[in-house]
Amino acid sequence: MRARLITIFSLLLAPWEAEATAVRAPVAVIGSTGRLGRLAVQQLVERGYPVRILLRHDLAASPSSEADAEPAAVAAWLATMPGVLPVKGDVTNRESVDELLRGCSACLALHGARRSRKLSDLWSDPTTDPKHSKNVNYEGVRNLIEAAQASETCRRLVRITGKGETPWSIFSILINGLGSMAKAWNYEGEQLLRACKDIDYTIIRPGVMGRVDDVPADSLALADNGGDLKVSSIAHGAIASLCVECLDHPNAARTTLTAMSVPPGEGASSWEALLQKVKPDSRAFRADLLAEHLLAMRVGGTAIIAAMALFAAGVLNVLKMLVLALVGLVR
Repeated sequence: MRARLITIFSLLLAPWEAEATAVRAPVAVIGSTGRLGRLAVQQLVERGYPVRILLRHDLAASPSSEADAEPAAVAAWLATMPGVLPVKGDVTNRESVDELLRGCSACLALHGARRSRKLSDLWSDPTTDPKHSKNVNYEGVRNLIEAAQASETCRRLVRITGKGETPWSIFSILINGLGSMAKAWNYEGEQLLRACKDIDYTIIRPGVMGRVDDVPADSLALADNGGDLKVSSIAHGAIASLCVECLDHPNAARTTLTAMSVPPGEGASSWEALLQKVKPDSRAFRADLLAEHLLAMRVGGTAIIAAMALFAAGVLNVLKMLVLALVGLVR
């Protein structure tokens, strides 16, 4: 009799429990048409979140979920998912960001600058280009912070960046030199988040994200406080899961997390187990790295160009000697 009463009570309570579970505040996603962003949107939908996606383009007539599909086609496919609302705009436009975050509880900022350095940058100011990394990775983050403050509902920003504390590494020099100072301005965007006291942030610095989406067992590694881990490849799907998972962990607020993969058996099987142990940032992050990034790019870039010129000269000299030798043989 007691078991029957419990069953009846559970059946009566189920609709209210389901409704309570289903009602979630929307989460905004920027960069939703990228490989990482689309997976994050899918996972949010699967968890019952309404999702708002910021789009710079109109929806294509033919939706597509293919990996190499055009952004407009991917956006159209995402818009077919339950609870996904497209918002027209750009992270560099404050008004559209205001509209995006209005009523949202959190935002996954998964966007990044794609601009390559141009020859005209030598005689004109490249930062006037809206696609420049300063405007996307730095001013765009400022727009997000101010829009979150104005919304009075969005209190969590999850930002994907990268390791920006090694300006003299060859990778930083190349990325800054070819990608309009993307490394440098990503780090400056991080600093804006750390300086903001009324909006919680989770900064995620992933390894080299690849197309492979399967995650080997016990291969996840996470370091808080911007800790240093050996750079490794990691699946887009794994980082998407981390972005979504950290929303359910209050202790992951105001943290800078480095996420990598390690050999199977040497890491964790889930982010949840790792996120339970993370603590807020406690160290002082350097505030003078922009100037050092600029210096490293100029000095390192000049050295790389000089090395390439010497290499090219050496190759030409070898070719010249070969040609002369062939001419001598012909004679």
